[in-house]
Amino acid sequence: MTGTFPTTTGLRRGYAADEVDALFACARAEYEGSGAPGAATLDAAAIHRVAFPVVRRNAYETGAVDAALDRLEAAFVARERAEFVAAHGQQAWMAQLAEKARTLYGRLGRPDGERFAPGARGEASYDADDVDALCARLVGYFDRGEPLTSTEVREARFRTRRGRDGYAVGPVDAFLTRAVEVLLGVE
Repeated sequence: MTGTFPTTTGLRRGYAADEVDALFACARAEYEGSGAPGAATLDAAAIHRVAFPVVRRNAYETGAVDAALDRLEAAFVARERAEFVAAHGQQAWMAQLAEKARTLYGRLGRPDGERFAPGARGEASYDADDVDALCARLVGYFDRGEPLTSTEVREARFRTRRGRDGYAVGPVDAFLTRAVEVLLGVE
């Protein structure tokens, strides 16, 4: 292990250190433009989808790695924005963000308790009141310019319910991913 992140101790589980180190080395090479020709490229969306195996030995603490991944995603978004603006102009970037925001806003316009499909019978779902409270914060951001950061949305936690007593997890998670993209695009 390179010691980049705090390691787990005892019986605590964490992310496989070798895989974490490999991803961050690849990201550094990609970001600095020193990656191998023809190698797979990373972007903010790929970083957002990263999932490391959880192990007991040779492992990094998950919280430290997750925070670093959030910062890495933000750095790649900033670079992608700069490249897009250089090629197409600031107005085109804002138009692209506005279109994504309109898609989100359509969902936010639905009444509380009806924004997402209910969970499937017997499966875990998110508490509708918790999700609707975060949606109210997003409405405040879009309508009144109330402060809200991508980190706050990314770190939102919801109580769990069972089945139709809450919102289905998949649609809520997909919506929040798009909300983070929009917020990162203007930060």
